[in-house]
Amino acid sequence: MDSYRVEFTRSAEKDLRRIDKSRVSSIYNEIERLAADPRPHGVKKLAGADRTYRIRVGDYRVVYEIEDHVLLVVVIRVAHRKDVYT
Repeated sequence: MDSYRVEFTRSAEKDLRRIDKSRVSSIYNEIERLAADPRPHGVKKLAGADRTYRIRVGDYRVVYEIEDHVLLVVVIRVAHRKDVYT
């Protein structure tokens, strides 16, 4: 199976800069795993969206879209669980 390319929106990059550095490495590790398996165990498909999913990394959520036709994962948002959907 080919691996997916992972890209970040500007807002996701900003989100990551706002998160405490001690937590960012574990978040990046989980995002990197999406390249090998964009639909890992525990992933949740978001209601009302065809290609949008989220994974949990501790108290943080990573929201992303999968574009299977070009093997691409686009990270849209990374935020604390209380703020991610606002």
